[in-house]
Parts: sequence; structure tokens; C-alpha cells
Amino acid sequence: MLLASPLIASPHLFGGPVSNLLTAGALTKGAFLDWFETFQQSDDTILSPDQAFDVLDFEPAARKALPPAHFGYLATGVDDDGTVRANREGYSHIQIRPRRLVDVEKTDMSVHLLGSAWSSPIVICPVSSQKAFHPDGEIAVARAARAKDHLQILATAATSSVEEVTAARGTPVWQQLYPTNVWEVGRSIVKRAEAAGCPAIVFTVDQQEGANRETLFRAQRADKRDCTACHKSAYTGYARGRPGGASGGFSGYAARKPMFDGLDVSGVTALRPIPMDWGFVKRLRDTVTVKLLLKGIVTREDAQLAVEHGMDGLIVSNHGGRAEETLRPTIESLPEVLDGVAGKIPVIVDGGVRRGTDIFKALALGATAVGIGRPQAWGLAAFGQPGVEAVLEILRRELRTIMRQAGTTSVAKITRSYVVTRPT
Repeated sequence: MLLASPLIASPHLFGGPVSNLLTAGALTKGAFLDWFETFQQSDDTILSPDQAFDVLDFEPAARKALPPAHFGYLATGVDDDGTVRANREGYSHIQIRPRRLVDVEKTDMSVHLLGSAWSSPIVICPVSSQKAFHPDGEIAVARAARAKDHLQILATAATSSVEEVTAARGTPVWQQLYPTNVWEVGRSIVKRAEAAGCPAIVFTVDQQEGANRETLFRAQRADKRDCTACHKSAYTGYARGRPGGASGGFSGYAARKPMFDGLDVSGVTALRPIPMDWGFVKRLRDTVTVKLLLKGIVTREDAQLAVEHGMDGLIVSNHGGRAEETLRPTIESLPEVLDGVAGKIPVIVDGGVRRGTDIFKALALGATAVGIGRPQAWGLAAFGQPGVEAVLEILRRELRTIMRQAGTTSVAKITRSYVVTRPT
């Protein structure tokens, strides 16, 4: 879990022998548990959102606030979390080429996306089960999105309903979709979201059978609380590709997810459709009356097929490294996906975004907007709505700063000429 964390590179939190131990991969299970317990009691974490210098400061605060299993669910990738690290490291291979002597007194960070204007290109990506991080869950995130004017995408497995989140946000959110293996259930979720005013459905396509989330499993083992109904019937089963696991079934899992309220889930055995192929995409396109995006596209070929199947947009994503261990960062997948769509539809990218400079680089490569996942959850877990607002404000501030330093007065002026790939 620790090796997956960007905090490894933070000298003010990990220094000397501990840093050497972690980066060498020599941390034993016993040493990890001892360190975890010690760190939870550390006074080195921030005590309020205004103490944060960057969004990474919220991760140890979230770890300190959460039970091990809940933080493990948030932190986990798959296998040895290599793709989680790759997402972050990918941005370090891109350099910025600043221009000088440009009047940057006024900078405009606004973007237009599928007919709507937003004051920032930063999108709040879907993160499931947010009440596991804070009692206010998705409602706190929605209120933060409203305060800072950000697009929010709500997870199918959210712990607040689309109606509640839309009310808290003040304007309709986008709805992420796990359609399940029962068509009628997926269709009902779509129609409920449309009735709530959602202007877009985001179909996640990178979750196939199973996910070996070892960091989650180890964190569950370290959690001493009696929460069998939650973790063994929901988290463990879902992580292994079997929502609900053996003890609760999908009905036990769905009972905690408002988007399944009132639906007959007796025949549901998976969150993904069976089969999940382009035939299903066509069927979904014929059913959805609002905009439809695919989330999880990472290749030119699939981007071309998405355009052919009438998609309105794409999100370049590998599920934050939680889907499969490809070791390929999304920022490196972005250029070929953009080639595939050939400017016909907008493309958003997420995965590993921790700095305003990361956002700048993604925009320079051609992304219309940039998504964040874990950082919003860190802020939520540590401080609720104020924490999420602080995360958003820090990223906005950093983006504004690099735009001025690079000599770009608007997002539209951040072009490919402002970045170069570092030789490896």
C-alpha cells in the first residue's frame, strides 16, 4: 500500500531509513503493521485544510482518520500497485516549455464541455462508497463542487442518491453507470438518472472479471473492527469481481447503494454486463437519451470504434490503477486516444493527477478536461466538505500559477507546443 503512494517521494514525510526501507521493497508485513499504527498516531499530519501546502498533504490526514480497511479500499490498486505508481510517474516524463514576455494579468481557466461552461477544467470523478470516508459522503463533495463550480460525476455505487446529490450540487451531475448483468436493472438506473436531470451517462468499461486488490486485502486483515457485514459481504467480494461475496450476495451489497433502491436485483451477480462488448454499447446508445460517454478507453482502436458507435465523449482512464496491472499511465495513453477521435468528440483524462502542472500537461496534450479521484476522497476523509473544497482550490491555484508562468492566458491557449516529452 505504501509503495503505491506518491508520499514515498515526499521528503518531509518519509526520510532516512524508512524511505530506504519502503523504496527497497523490504517492508515486511509485521513492519508494515507496526509502522501503520505508529503513523496513525503521528502529529506530522495537517490538522485543518488551511495547513495543506498541496493535495498530497491530505493523504496522511485521510489515513489517520480512517479505519485500515476503508483507507485500503481507497488506496488499493491491483497486484503490487504498479499501475497506480505509473499513473503518477507518467507526468514526470513531460516537461513544460514556458513562453516569456506575455501579459498574464488576466487568466481564464474556463472550459466548455458538451454544451456546458465550467470555471475550471477539473472534473470530480466517480468514487464509490464515500460515506465510508465521511458521514456526509457524496453530499459533502457535491456542496464543495457547488462552492467551486466543478463538474461532478456520481458513482453507481454511491452511498447517496442521484436526487440528493443533484439537490446538494444545485445543478444536475453526470451519472456513472455500472449496468450489471441484468439489462432491466441497468436501464432503470439510466432512466432514473435522466429523470433527475443528468445531462450525461458515463459507462465504465474497464472493469472485467476479477481484480486482485492485494493492498485492500492486507488492509482488511489489519482492521481489528467487527464489521463483517460491510467488508466481507461487500468490499472483499466486489474487489474480487463478485459483488457481495459469498455471505451477502448482491442484494446485501445493493441494500447500501441508493441507486438500486426499488429494483429487483435477485438475478444480479456482477456490476458489469455479460457480455460487455460493442453490441452492448450499441444497445445502450439506443436507450440513453442524453449524452453518453465511455470511461476506460486507452487505445486508438477503441477510440475510433467509440466514435463509430455514436459516443459523445471519452474518459481516458485505467480506474486509477484499480482495474488491471498494465503499467501504462493514462497520460501516455491520451495522445493515441486523441488521434483516434480525430477531434470529433471531447476527451477527459484521469489517473495520477496531483498537481496543477499535471493538469496543464494533460490540457497541453489535448484533453478537454482532467479528472481527479483519490485527492477528493482524501480531503473528504480528513475534513469533510472543507477538505474537498481545499483540494479543489489548491489545484486551481496551482493551475493558475503554471498558466501564468508558461505565458498562457486561457485554457484554449494551452497547446502541444507548451510541452515536450523528456528523453528516457
